[in-house]
Amino acid sequence: MAVETLPPGVAAGAGEGLGSGRGRILSSLRSNPLGITGGIMLVVVVLAAVLAPVLAPYPPTEVHFDTPFQRPLTEGFLLGTDDLGRDILSRLLFGIQTSLQVGVLSVLLAVVVGTPLGLLAGYSRGFDAVISRLTDVTLAFPFLIIAVGLAAISGPSLGNAAIALGIAQIPTMIRVVRGETLRIKESDFVLGARTMDASPTWIMLRHVLPNATSAIIVQATVIMPVAVIGEALLSFLGLGIQPPTPSLGIMLSDAQQYIFRAPSAAIFPGIAIALICLAFNLFGDALRDAFDPTNTPRKGHR
Repeated sequence: MAVETLPPGVAAGAGEGLGSGRGRILSSLRSNPLGITGGIMLVVVVLAAVLAPVLAPYPPTEVHFDTPFQRPLTEGFLLGTDDLGRDILSRLLFGIQTSLQVGVLSVLLAVVVGTPLGLLAGYSRGFDAVISRLTDVTLAFPFLIIAVGLAAISGPSLGNAAIALGIAQIPTMIRVVRGETLRIKESDFVLGARTMDASPTWIMLRHVLPNATSAIIVQATVIMPVAVIGEALLSFLGLGIQPPTPSLGIMLSDAQQYIFRAPSAAIFPGIAIALICLAFNLFGDALRDAFDPTNTPRKGHR
């Protein structure tokens, strides 16, 4: 009969990536100046998105036909206005909010679907033969081609854009989780669980998944900036967010028509996209280094 409870010595290995090493992870993050910079940038971006209704001086769709193409630092319009006299700062704040919404939804979809499939592929040879082959076929196509194709089929909207971007990232998440599962299932605590007749489901949920969580978190920080760029691209092509809803991609699409007359209308959303991606990349690299057990924080560095 299968025994589902294991001695403390056997179960001790599970979850050590986020349990016993938590102090080392925090110490590594604190000693990484680029990681701190990325974390601060992320906090600023998230606060700007959450507080957009409070920080925006005007509604994002409000037009001022008497003040089009205002330059930055104009009285009443800190970043200027576009061709319809809409305040660029207000649209920028709400555009960041939209980008993060799409990014979070696509990351959640990739994690929720890709994680269990990756666990099955890494732990079971039977499932691996099917899942890995399908993953390889999907990865043969560029990510943005898949996202654009799915968005074109499903129709333009925020939800459809998030689903298309999330589905396009599922194969990558499967590949990451599968690799971690293959590594972890050969660990001593997993072999000990097998000798205790623990079921495969118990081993995957109790031992493999907790130790693969660090890789999943790092991969999520990699997917997020890709999703932000993907949302901007889909909206730019008219396959994502639809006007008059503010989006960084829509702002770029509108600004290209008068790029020489009002370049700031294109520069500011471009900078916002770059800063969001830079923040996630810097913080994601710091997390990857922090979760690496071979990485030792430098003593005395603050």
